[in-house]
Amino acid sequence: MVFHHIPPHAEHATQGHSQGGRPGVLLLNLGTPEGTGYRAVRRYLSEFLSDRRVIEGSPLFWQPLLQGVILTTRPTRSGRAYARVWDAERNESPLRTYTRHQGEKLAEQLAADGVPVAWGMRYGSPSVAQALRSLMERGCDRIVCLPLYPQYSATTTATANDQLFRVLMKLRNQPAIRTVPSFPDDPDFITAVASAIREEQVHAPQPFQMVVASFHGLPQQYVDKGDSYLAECTRTVAALRAELGMDESTLPMTFQSRFGPTKWLEPYTAPFIAGLPAKGIRRIAVVTPCFMADCLETLDEIGHEVREEFMHAGGESFTLVPCLNDSPASISLLEKLVRRELQGWL
Repeated sequence: MVFHHIPPHAEHATQGHSQGGRPGVLLLNLGTPEGTGYRAVRRYLSEFLSDRRVIEGSPLFWQPLLQGVILTTRPTRSGRAYARVWDAERNESPLRTYTRHQGEKLAEQLAADGVPVAWGMRYGSPSVAQALRSLMERGCDRIVCLPLYPQYSATTTATANDQLFRVLMKLRNQPAIRTVPSFPDDPDFITAVASAIREEQVHAPQPFQMVVASFHGLPQQYVDKGDSYLAECTRTVAALRAELGMDESTLPMTFQSRFGPTKWLEPYTAPFIAGLPAKGIRRIAVVTPCFMADCLETLDEIGHEVREEFMHAGGESFTLVPCLNDSPASISLLEKLVRRELQGWL
């Protein structure tokens, strides 16, 4: 049987496997507003906070609250925060910059194998559909999807995969898909994060008294219902402590970015860190090992807001350990994760 190529409609990805199809790689990240203004931030927050994976409550109650009070007030506050980290020259957020660089540098590593790489955002642009389309237009009929979240959660990894599958549901001829599992204590990941901490210590005038591992928070009820996020965060911290020769007192685990009145995973990062100077701990570093790229939550929430609270409370030095971003260690990790899933396809 011979399958003839049929040109796609402009709104849809190339539908059909070329005779000489090849594998491709799709990197998925959370997303970012297109700008720091009210409308751009409101549009982004509306899409993000309308995701039933993120907010599990009934939309009959949640949507009027979201579209009313929350999206009337929060975009202005969030816009100011984004403006503090925004790259004016590129007119984009650091998350977009680093995710693009990760995709470009990974593509260089896979070029000899003829494996193209695309990147997309769960919320905002480039969309998952656009990223998938770009791979299919390059003849990819087998795709490895890598959600850029070291620890699994239904609110991150699952919703990224969900969005990919929604796009696939509209295609007559689907590419084969492999999704990369989370990697909370992967040796290469742990080594890279530990090396980043050591690098910051080398440049610090005095030894850190404590390194705080801050993870993005999650409502406690999500974990109670079975989300494995807390267990995977715990695995990451346990591996980091072993790698660095530290313990719970010198490398504690906290959770940031809580939203709303419900109980979230504890201890909360901001009050925990603000209380350290009173205990005699005035020189700290903060590492955020749930993020593969620096973003609003790392650069502003931790690097600006939490830093100010700590110093105001009597802190002497506060070091924010950069995320892996597009460092050689980061690209090497991504390549190894992807090549595991490419076995049998190359």
